[in-house]
Parts: sequence; structure tokens; C-alpha cells
Amino acid sequence: MDIKNKLKQISGSWYFLITILLIYLLLFIFRKDLFSSSMNFFYNILLKIIPIFILVFVLMSLSNYFITPKFVMKHLREKGIKKWFFTIIGGILSTGPIYMWYPLLADLKNKGLSYGLIACFLYNRAIKIPLLPIAIFYFGWKYILILSFVMIIASIIQGILINKLMEVKK
Repeated sequence: MDIKNKLKQISGSWYFLITILLIYLLLFIFRKDLFSSSMNFFYNILLKIIPIFILVFVLMSLSNYFITPKFVMKHLREKGIKKWFFTIIGGILSTGPIYMWYPLLADLKNKGLSYGLIACFLYNRAIKIPLLPIAIFYFGWKYILILSFVMIIASIIQGILINKLMEVKK
């Protein structure tokens, strides 16, 4: 295999990383003051974010351990507010690309899950636990807490409205 083919196999993210490293190397050589300022900024951000990352990692590990597909199916059969609660939590904890969830949601729909609960689940996918540390860093705890609360309430309202609209359709 020649060098051209090997270079084609390297993804764009590696080119980006190499470019950034080269820029930092040039800064280190020609502008140590700018390099030092940049490293201090990075260090300060890292110190603020690490505790939040640790909390997120612990929460995700616990949720992956305790919340199994069997657990979810059992609780989605519940009546009343419990079903909404588990749908909201499921939407928040769901990971991966959205198109991977469509077959599961269609299967749950065939087993009796309402369109409103599906909409609620999809709405709550916008609240992403792994992105919370960065959001909190930039916007603060208070804003993110209020935003998350409003999104959860809006998801419930949207789910109820969709259920009502789908009843009218029938």
C-alpha cells in the first residue's frame, strides 16, 4: 500500500487534531506568552468541569447498571403518572442516534405505548446528561435547571396534546 492510500484512510478528525497541535507548537516556539495564556485558560476550564464530568460519569454508570430494557418495559406498562415519569427519564437517559430509537418506539407503539408518550420521550432526548457540564459552565446551574424543568413540563403538555389530537383523528 502506498502513502497516498494510507493518507486517504486517515479521517478528518485526525487532520484537525494534528493541525491544532502544530498551531500550539508554533505558539510555543514563537509566542510563549500566548501559549502560556492559552494553557492557563484550558487548565482553569478543566478544573471547573472535572467535578461535573465525574458526577455525570457516576450517574450514567448507575443508570446503565440499574435501568435495563426489562425494567423499562415493566414500568411503561404502569398506569397514570408513573408511565410519564419513566418516559421522561428514559428520554433524558437515552443515547445514540435518534434513528436507532425509531424501531424500538414503533415496537412499543404496537404494544400499547401512546403517541403522546412517544412524543414526550423524543422531546426529552434534548436534555443530554453528557452535555450538561459544558452547558452549566457556560450558562450556570440556575439557567440549566430552569431550562430542563421547562422542557420536561413542555414535553408533558406536548404529549397530552398529541394524545388528544390522535383521539380526534380516530
